[in-house]
Amino acid sequence: MADFEKLASAVIAGDVDKVVELTKEALDAGVGPADIINKGLISGMDVVGRRFKEGELYVPEVLLSARAMNSGMEIVKPMLVEGEVPSAGKVVLGTVAGDLHDIGKNLVGMMMESGGMMVVDLGTDVPPEDFAKAVKEHKPDIVGMSALLTTTMLAMQDTIEVLKEEGLRDSVKIMVGGAPVTSDFADEIGADGWAPDAGSAKDLATELMGK
Repeated sequence: MADFEKLASAVIAGDVDKVVELTKEALDAGVGPADIINKGLISGMDVVGRRFKEGELYVPEVLLSARAMNSGMEIVKPMLVEGEVPSAGKVVLGTVAGDLHDIGKNLVGMMMESGGMMVVDLGTDVPPEDFAKAVKEHKPDIVGMSALLTTTMLAMQDTIEVLKEEGLRDSVKIMVGGAPVTSDFADEIGADGWAPDAGSAKDLATELMGK
C-alpha cells in the first residue's frame, strides 16, 4: 500500500529524489497512476499553494515543490489510461507584449497544472494576435495574461480588443495579474477576473470555469 502522505510530504519539501523514489515504489506496489497523482502529488502541491497564499512559503520554495511534483508526474503520466484523470479545463497563459517577466506566470502555470488543468504557455512578450491564434488553435476555457510593468499593462486591453474583433471574446474567460495590475484595472479593461498571486489564480480559474 502506497504511503500517499509521505509522497505529499516529499512534494511539500521539494525533495525531487524522494518523490521519484516513492512514486516508483507506489507503481511497483500496483497503485494506480491516477491515485498517485491525485492523492500524493497533487494533494502535496495543494498544501504548498495554500501555504504560499497565506505567506508561509515563498516563490523559491514553491518552485522547488513544483519541480518535485513534476518529477513524479513524468514517471506516472505515460501509464495513465486516456481520460483516467479528468482535465479540470484548459488555460492559455502568457506575459503580454513588451514584457519579458515570467516568474509569476510560470508559478501560475505550475499551480494550475497542480489543480489538474492543462496549461498552454505562450511565453513572454506575446502580441495580442498570438493570444487570438492560440484561442483558435487550443480552444481554452481561460486566457491568463500577466504584466509586471505599468507600461505593458495596456497590452492586456489591446489583447481583449483583438479577441473581440476576431469574435473570440465570448468563448473564453479572461484573467489578468501581475504586480501593477489591480482589480479595478481588470474591471476597466473588461477582464473576467484578477488574481493577486499564483494560489489565488488557481482558485479563480476553477471558479471561472464553474468547477
